[in-house]
Amino acid sequence: MQRASDKTALFETMPVRRAVFRQVVPAVAGQMIALVYSLADTYFVGMLDQPRQTAAITVVYSSFVMLTAISNLFGVGGASALSRALGTKKREAAREIAALSFWGGLLFSVLFSLLFLAFARPVLTLCGAGPDVYDTAFGYALWAVVIGGPATILNTLLANLVRAEGNAAAASVGVSMGGVLNILLDPFFVLPAFLGFGAVGAGMATALSNLAAALYFLFYIGIRRGKTPVSLNPALLPRALRHLRAILSSGLPSAVQYALTVVAIAAQSRFVSRYGTQAMAALGIVKKLDQLPLYFSIGVSSGILPLLAYNHSSGNRARKKGVFRLGCAVSLSFSLLCLAAYELFAPGLCALFISDPATIGYSAGFLRRMVTAMPLMSVCYPMIIQFQASERVKASMVCSVLRKGALDIPLLFLMDAAFGLYGCMWVQPMVDFISLIAAGIFFRQQEREEGFRAGLQKFRCNSSTMQAHVAKCRMGACPLSCILSHVPIGRTPDMNHLTTSGLLRSQFSGIRQIMNGMAELLHFDGIVSENGFHSGPIRAMVEIEIPFSKEEVSHENRHLRPLFIP
Repeated sequence: MQRASDKTALFETMPVRRAVFRQVVPAVAGQMIALVYSLADTYFVGMLDQPRQTAAITVVYSSFVMLTAISNLFGVGGASALSRALGTKKREAAREIAALSFWGGLLFSVLFSLLFLAFARPVLTLCGAGPDVYDTAFGYALWAVVIGGPATILNTLLANLVRAEGNAAAASVGVSMGGVLNILLDPFFVLPAFLGFGAVGAGMATALSNLAAALYFLFYIGIRRGKTPVSLNPALLPRALRHLRAILSSGLPSAVQYALTVVAIAAQSRFVSRYGTQAMAALGIVKKLDQLPLYFSIGVSSGILPLLAYNHSSGNRARKKGVFRLGCAVSLSFSLLCLAAYELFAPGLCALFISDPATIGYSAGFLRRMVTAMPLMSVCYPMIIQFQASERVKASMVCSVLRKGALDIPLLFLMDAAFGLYGCMWVQPMVDFISLIAAGIFFRQQEREEGFRAGLQKFRCNSSTMQAHVAKCRMGACPLSCILSHVPIGRTPDMNHLTTSGLLRSQFSGIRQIMNGMAELLHFDGIVSENGFHSGPIRAMVEIEIPFSKEEVSHENRHLRPLFIP
């Protein structure tokens, strides 16, 4: 019971800065370790000084990203829906969402692995695997994508679900454990001093480490059965199907973004492969270095997602806004540090992965161009996550598609024709810039709409309470310092008493946005003050709530014309 109370405090009452860092720090730590183990594959394979082996990992990378797309479909979607259910105190619905997310992710992961196995040759060839690279690439993919694919998907999916209930630390332990194990296994499977399997051995290490992480999450959820809303009980599936739309609407934009990333990476690899194996190996190294700020932003976004979704569903708009702003600030600050470091030390950083001079030269040139996208990306990711948490499907989908897929390929043709190999490296900064502009437009629209709805909610009143207040004021017994509009006895006011002429202001944050659309709201024939009757229009400063909506005015409260002034 105490643990449940602590989780509620995390979402509702804990200071925003403390709540954000309690969620973000473990999430970022887990992502950093995941990054290290993804770098470990390239690092240890690069020690072989065989560009063909490094190029094989680069070729398979786009297919490996597709595993993340499937994981996000049910992981991010399920986490967002689960947190929203907890925000409205629907614990049983949260359990159903978790069960559907898990079994849906497992089914899709198995189907994807089988499909990849059936179409491996055309897929890998499309991604840039030439005759000298294909066999090595297929061996790596067999272990990392086909055999280890379901475990990789479940690892990320379950981490999202566990984090969604407020257990970011436990989620980080699972992700980190898989990463550390991969780092330990890589040299044993890759280097000739041990088993010497090369890139194929790196795939084996990846599969085994992700399997171990998935088993950890299954064990963790099993021992906390009944204490956590994260349930994997298949008996919940018949009732859980009603939540499928909520899961997919939140998870689909993220899944589409990663799926289109596969297309974009494959297209970029295809263009670069025309310039030789060394250029392909250089692209793979840069993609690994580029992941540092990317994984950091993903960690920040994953950490704040439950807080955003919970407070969106509970209606705490101010807390949601504070969480989002802090998350963006943290993500942007780190990306600016990476931008400075990569621009200054590009050749030395690339030399950590390979000693071939030509490959290092390509890598440094690629990195210094692609790194300019990092600050844009670091804000774009939290904004897309914020849209998903707020059920803004259109906004998150448009920004996701713009960022990956819709613009990449046309710009690749254009920049390659105009500037050659290095022109292709400017595509991602251009795409992120356009996507961020679109996200800003959607965000401004969201702020206006939410401000309008919040204002209407604040100005909603109970008809009987207002009637009692009117009666007290007419008898001179009102305890408030207010003046009510005069309604002549025997007369029933009509809608002419409430028009859109008159000025209404409030201390409520965001009400100015409502006023921009409503102009002046109140107009009366006259009022009764302490000194007698006065007629004519009035303008008032509202100091307490005067709630009503258009429907309430037109149906229930047509006889009420409340006006409060200091």
